[in-house]
Amino acid sequence: MRATAAVLLVLCLLALSHAWDCQVVVNINNLMQIDAGLGQVVATDTSQIPYYLVGDKWIRLPGSLKHITVGPAGIWGVNKEDSIYKYVAGNWVQAAGLLKQLDAGGNQFMVGVNMDDTPFCLTSSATVGYKGPGSPTSWTRLPGAAKYYSCGPFGCWAVNKNDDIFLMILNQDCQNNDWSHIDGKLSMIEVATDGSVFGVNSSGDVFTRDGITASKPEGTGWRKVPMFLRMKHVTYDLEHLWVVSKSAVTMVCTP
Repeated sequence: MRATAAVLLVLCLLALSHAWDCQVVVNINNLMQIDAGLGQVVATDTSQIPYYLVGDKWIRLPGSLKHITVGPAGIWGVNKEDSIYKYVAGNWVQAAGLLKQLDAGGNQFMVGVNMDDTPFCLTSSATVGYKGPGSPTSWTRLPGAAKYYSCGPFGCWAVNKNDDIFLMILNQDCQNNDWSHIDGKLSMIEVATDGSVFGVNSSGDVFTRDGITASKPEGTGWRKVPMFLRMKHVTYDLEHLWVVSKSAVTMVCTP
């Protein structure tokens, strides 16, 4: 295992020396999904075990989750039954509703999609104030359809079942301006807390969106990020690009 990791590391550095400096994450295996935000990193593995990164150590969190997210809205996750949980005082407390994927990267509001690809939003007051059963959780249904949804300071990005890409501007009360179609095709997409957007297409190629600002949230175009493996998941925070390959190799890359 150590020899394999060393070989992968050398290949990665050779392939990406002109763009990104990548290192294989050797102290955790078989990640399924990873999310970074506000200097924090969380992940789930193929056994649906959730983790939280402290220094260079992955701390196992309680429970079982297929998707986990961290950001201004806190730490949230969903399990294999699509039940929704928020991490409160060291424990998971269940919230109302069912979602297959969710994102905490918005301005303290939550977004997510259910098994029917229906997108939803939870206001910042409900998100931040949620402490457990009895706390108000009224999800707002949003227009359109999405299989993956992620938000940042300048807008929310989503992809649908056809890998079409869309952008929506949402406020803390879940008021929105509907979807705007964006060029390109991606199978998943993530927005960082600084507004950066990264995504992966069905072939496992990684892309980032250039030119994103508060006045131009749609940016100017896609730029491919060279990788020597085919990727399935990506997340970005504080100049650290975390990627999980289709073969379950996790790498962290810096510019």
